[in-house]
Amino acid sequence: MPSTDTAGLSRAELTTLVADAFVYGFPLVFDLRQVERFTGAGMGNLPPAPWNEFSHATTLAGPRDTFVSINNDTVYSIANIDIGGGPVRLDIPDTAGRYYVMQFVDAWTDNFAYVGHRSTGTRAGSYLVVPPDWDGMPPEGVTVIESPTTVATIVGRWAVAGDADLAAVRALQQQLRLTPTAPGPGLPEPAPGVPEDLAFLEQLRVWMRAYPPADRDRHYQQRFGPLGLLDTGTPYADLAPDRAAIMREGLAAGEQRLETALTHSSAPRQNGWNLTYHSFDYNLDFFQIGARDDPHWKLPDDPDRYLLRAGAARAGLWGNHGYEAAYAMVYTDSEDRPLDGTHRYELRFTEPPPCAAFWSVTMYDMPDFYLVANPIDRYSLGDRTPGLRTAPDGSLTMVLGYHEPTDPDQRANWLPAPAGRFRPLLRIYEPLDAVFDGSYQLPPIIRVDQPPTAS
Repeated sequence: MPSTDTAGLSRAELTTLVADAFVYGFPLVFDLRQVERFTGAGMGNLPPAPWNEFSHATTLAGPRDTFVSINNDTVYSIANIDIGGGPVRLDIPDTAGRYYVMQFVDAWTDNFAYVGHRSTGTRAGSYLVVPPDWDGMPPEGVTVIESPTTVATIVGRWAVAGDADLAAVRALQQQLRLTPTAPGPGLPEPAPGVPEDLAFLEQLRVWMRAYPPADRDRHYQQRFGPLGLLDTGTPYADLAPDRAAIMREGLAAGEQRLETALTHSSAPRQNGWNLTYHSFDYNLDFFQIGARDDPHWKLPDDPDRYLLRAGAARAGLWGNHGYEAAYAMVYTDSEDRPLDGTHRYELRFTEPPPCAAFWSVTMYDMPDFYLVANPIDRYSLGDRTPGLRTAPDGSLTMVLGYHEPTDPDQRANWLPAPAGRFRPLLRIYEPLDAVFDGSYQLPPIIRVDQPPTAS
């Protein structure tokens, strides 16, 4: 009998259980859907690349790069690796002090290793990415990185100082090497015949079996047995109408729970900013080179962690831990009104965010969190933006809004917004302690135009 035998559970209990499963499994499904998209069609200025090969961007990201919260600070080199057939070797060139990071993300979106400026320095290095419980012998001088799942993503970011600097970065990209031992099996295919609006559950069922999570999460996911998620074959191709309706209701409820959590964040707030410095701390189990196995960077082990993990995937897939890059995002102005590009806003930094690398503020639309096309092709402002105007006291005032300012100083510091709702995101690369201990305060976003008067 399939495990969708749910005798004893009410309709409301089943709906809630499906919603819980959606939240729990969203990072896995969302991540692997993006992996499929990446290997098959590419993403904006990143061409498609097969498993175990890097795709290199040759320009900074723009509006055609439709990936959630993509950055406009670095050029990407991204590879999806499949070590189901054996280890993959990674060789990285000497960057001569240039900031870069190779972030390793498993199928459940756990950041389990970092190689780069902060963690290993900028000299050349060689690494062997191996599957769980691998017991082989690495070549001499090669550092082993054990992946928690047999598919993973390496998200490489190279700092770029402007268009004139792109050629130097391209030369480094061409020296980046992945050498697989043998081809892997790729992603397992979900069963055919499942209705499109239940495809999430089928993908979760198949991929959860192929890429087991941490032991603590395996225990938690046993509760989803009554939904068929632990079945060896699909139960979703021929569900009874009432059972299918419950599944749809639960999926909708889970999605609503996730979207609500994004705009009602439990993260600490500072002058309107959601300090999501710890949004990627849900990894409690897998720590390889460069990843900090430190209680300060681990969320409590409770079900709330799954909602935080889902929110991190939804609003910032493949984002870094705060110690590599601290993220803060804001949805409202200083008076808690939603940010809207039809108004004009100011963001005044009396002093720059303290960091060992660099920082920026990037503009995104809502609800997709994509970069926004604008007449001056500007998507972020930060300490490396040429031509910014500072005040005599050294402060920097950014102008945010849809309409281009007429004042030359304001135009120089203008970060264009969409005509509707928007969400800026602050990134601080290699943040210093003052960012985390509260001694540095982010400034509020202040609306400076007058609201329309009633006629």
